[in-house]
Amino acid sequence: MDFKIVADSSCDLNEQLKEKLNVGLVPLKIDVEEQAFLDDESLDVTELLSAMKHSDKPVKTSSPSPGDFLKEYEKGENVFVVTLSSALSSTYSNAVLAKNIALESSNKFIHVFDSLSASIGETLVSMKIFELIQKNFIPKDIVKKVEEYIAEMKTFFILESLDNLMKAGRISKVMGHIASALSIKPIMGGDEDGTIKLVEKVRGSKRAFNRLLEIIGEQGEGFEDKVLGIAHCNALDKAEELKKRIEEKYKFKEIIIVETAGLSTAYANDGGIIIAF
Repeated sequence: MDFKIVADSSCDLNEQLKEKLNVGLVPLKIDVEEQAFLDDESLDVTELLSAMKHSDKPVKTSSPSPGDFLKEYEKGENVFVVTLSSALSSTYSNAVLAKNIALESSNKFIHVFDSLSASIGETLVSMKIFELIQKNFIPKDIVKKVEEYIAEMKTFFILESLDNLMKAGRISKVMGHIASALSIKPIMGGDEDGTIKLVEKVRGSKRAFNRLLEIIGEQGEGFEDKVLGIAHCNALDKAEELKKRIEEKYKFKEIIIVETAGLSTAYANDGGIIIAF
């Protein structure tokens, strides 16, 4: 059967995964004041980080249009689509609209998954789809198993910088500056509806990482059969150290590391770490 995996550009991939999964990435757009960035292969993440750092205004993002998705849907007869959480972006609804348009004139199989996550969470969902395709599951069963996988998946992230949260008005500037002065590192996570929640506030990067390690054990089980993903924003050393410590404490089937592309960088900011399992 002819299969194609499609995802929006929040699905962060390393070179090995790009080659293996062959995901058709549909780019979001990112605006930092008057500078416009398209989140595709040409985007310079260093330039985006610099633009964000030197701007007092919040980052603005735009979802891909249904037409952008339609171009990727043409590349397969059985199409599985993975998007950002519908609670965070209109990307999911645009992907569904594109599906409905495509099915008016074709007999393709198209299913759009709401990842209820972002970044490395989308990556893991794409990997699960690929795994099931390789095992020759039929489309209907792939949908069932992947929806179950999404329902069980956990996503957490640690922000090194609170700048973007302050600029976006998520926290007051006074509180943000106080938190930064006290070296408070918020551990954030996704809930069952795909919205972002504050899990804990921890003082200091070291304590935050120690606590994140504990949370993995508290929130998950059956690690021997699971893949854990780590996405980092310009923080490879930190990601590798986290991987090492997770391997010492838990027995995951596999741990992968990817670097954030544009959309994930816009929210995680410099030094941010995102994990999903």
